[in-house]
Amino acid sequence: MRTFEILPALDVLEGRCVRLAGGDRARVTIEGGAPEAAATRFAAGGAAFLHLVDLDGAFSGTPTPGLVERVVTAAEGTPVQVGGGYRTPEAIESALAAGAARVMVGTAALDPGFLAAAVERLGDRLVVAVDARDGHVVADGWTSETSLSATELARRCADGGVARLLVTSASRDGLLAGPDFGLLGDVIGASSLPVLAAGGVASLDDLVRLRELGCAGAVLGSALWSGRVSLADALQVAAA
Repeated sequence: MRTFEILPALDVLEGRCVRLAGGDRARVTIEGGAPEAAATRFAAGGAAFLHLVDLDGAFSGTPTPGLVERVVTAAEGTPVQVGGGYRTPEAIESALAAGAARVMVGTAALDPGFLAAAVERLGDRLVVAVDARDGHVVADGWTSETSLSATELARRCADGGVARLLVTSASRDGLLAGPDFGLLGDVIGASSLPVLAAGGVASLDDLVRLRELGCAGAVLGSALWSGRVSLADALQVAAA
């Protein structure tokens, strides 16, 4: 049976874990303290993977120096996938050198040449972030909307040899509004790639539905940080 991953989210802004409503840096809904402490706690709780997003890097285009290494060290062997501002080969290499198990590429993946180079360099360690609002891809820390549909980007990724997608509903992220099952189903159908779902997960029932839809895993953010869903219960759902 295929494994369903539960990935606790560590979204880091100005050195602290936060949750943002709809990805808006001015709308912090939860403050969770140091990412190192969260990484240690989630790793000890049995998470098989951690999901680290450098929000400062996403907004600026340049990853925060030292962040990945600190979180990887604190995770004590639990693998970490990292994203936020990885738009150059040098940035990707710095993440790998810091111990990242996977690197998420979003804005830069819109460049076919960069995407091809990333596939060649990273292989299974590459995750392409398909961040969408109203069905269209958003970029630059979700501050700009493109004319490219999420399904078209997913097809490009499948044709280009990408191993895994992270599909996020930008309008639902941080709002506990439930996942965009329509978007996720469309991307799975268009690409046939393993899809990690993010944005809006609010309950254990959501996780069950995502698994039944065919998702390969789910990022657990606000539901986990607010206490609505415990990591232990989510892992039980994943193992069922």
